Amino acid sequence: MNDDRTETAGGLDHVASELAKVVKGQTPVVESVLLTALLGGHALIEGPPGTAKTLLVRALARVLSCRFKRIQFTPDLMPTDVIGTNVFDQRSGDFAFREGPIFTDLLLADEINRAPSKTQAALLECMEERHATVDGTRHAISPVFTVFATQNPIEFEGTYPLPEAQLDRFMCKILVDFPDHDREMEIVALHDSGFDPSDLDSAGLEPVMTVESMLEFRARIMDTRTEEKVRRYITDISQATRAHPSVAVGASPRASVHLLRMAKAVALLDGRDFTVPDDVKLHAAPVLRHRIILRPEAEIEGQVGDDVIDDILAGIPVPMSVAA
Repeated sequence: MNDDRTETAGGLDHVASELAKVVKGQTPVVESVLLTALLGGHALIEGPPGTAKTLLVRALARVLSCRFKRIQFTPDLMPTDVIGTNVFDQRSGDFAFREGPIFTDLLLADEINRAPSKTQAALLECMEERHATVDGTRHAISPVFTVFATQNPIEFEGTYPLPEAQLDRFMCKILVDFPDHDREMEIVALHDSGFDPSDLDSAGLEPVMTVESMLEFRARIMDTRTEEKVRRYITDISQATRAHPSVAVGASPRASVHLLRMAKAVALLDGRDFTVPDDVKLHAAPVLRHRIILRPEAEIEGQVGDDVIDDILAGIPVPMSVAA
């Protein structure tokens, strides 16, 4: 095993162990959030209130040595509240650009579906283009700019659901559930010991990575080998979502690319310089679930996107010969 890759895998494990100091019992969620940030993607995080979604992203920013900002999306939020605006400076007699909260490294867009479509589109354009344009002038955004947009799966009154084309820009949709009994006991014990979620300093979180090391991780992703058989496996999965009888609209080619990148990241996390089918299967659901639109009759029967993904993974032969 390459020493550089072993060191990288150890560093990522260190990040996960630091996050575990404040986020209990959410190992798959923590891994998906971490890999999304390292890959330069964006993620939807959906879960009931009180399940540490905001805490997780704040803690991640601390451990990755990243700047963090949060926007509470509301029906009256305007695009300028997100991007920024030009403000007249009386002293200079000229306009100066006042940056909005998107000029950060990790951005938490809380309850993104509560803002009107125009404001959602302004944020999503910045996610795609990696810059903001105000009055014809481009303003560069951080090279590690990552949006974590939360949604509440319970309350839909007064919301503006994201259109399918905009959902496709998110690398992952990460589902956060309630912790089991033992993990909830750990959470209660943590707070009983004096933990204050608003004061991460007291939690003893240590910065483990930097923006530079995040960019280095992305460069190493490019050196991770993927055999044609694994690439075909990824493509077969995406193609199968479009042909499944329960699906009205399946995953896009962008989904295939995101699944490939996620598989490469999982391989690097494991200290390997090659991908295997299990890397693909591990994150197939987070990458694909928000890109699948079910037929009405399938929804009436109670099916969800994850059911379709499980069915597809069970029906596609897994390539056996993958060179190490």
